[in-house]
Amino acid sequence: MADHQSSHTGRNETPLERADRNFIELLQELRVTQTGVQVLFAFLLSMAFTQRFESLDTFQLATYVTTLLLALLSAIIFVAPAALHRSLFQQNAKPLIVRVSDRLATVGMVVLMLAFTGSVTLVVDVALDRGAGIAAGAGTFLACTGLWGVLPRLVLRSGSRDDADETSAGAPETVSSSRGPREPIH
Repeated sequence: MADHQSSHTGRNETPLERADRNFIELLQELRVTQTGVQVLFAFLLSMAFTQRFESLDTFQLATYVTTLLLALLSAIIFVAPAALHRSLFQQNAKPLIVRVSDRLATVGMVVLMLAFTGSVTLVVDVALDRGAGIAAGAGTFLACTGLWGVLPRLVLRSGSRDDADETSAGAPETVSSSRGPREPIH
């Protein structure tokens, strides 16, 4: 067993064991996300073959193509950690793979948020009108930003405050078993 044990996570694991665990957790997150990306991408691909597609105006076509490319890019980014792992398999690079994959997942979420925003903008624009489409797209963007960006930070802050309150009150300190939204991967 390695000399370095993880004291701040409350786990008795070596750096390599931690990298393995973090990579497994990251892959689980990516599996969930990848399903949404695949459904969105399939929906966007099929739109081009509908009768109504020919009636799209310039704004709608630009939104469609941009959104399709964003959905494709997010799918590529979300598959990249598996490809990276496959390319570097048994090269003693697991901690590096985990760090790069974590960054890829974060970038992928931003790209996916933009793809969701574009797809909602397009559908509502076609179904109702331009103003409603832009409003729905803005709402989608705000919801994703709030739930994927702001909420995790608020939960972490609240959890830190609760842990400090428990520690100051003499209660035993507890450690979360899952990786926080921006907890460094060790």
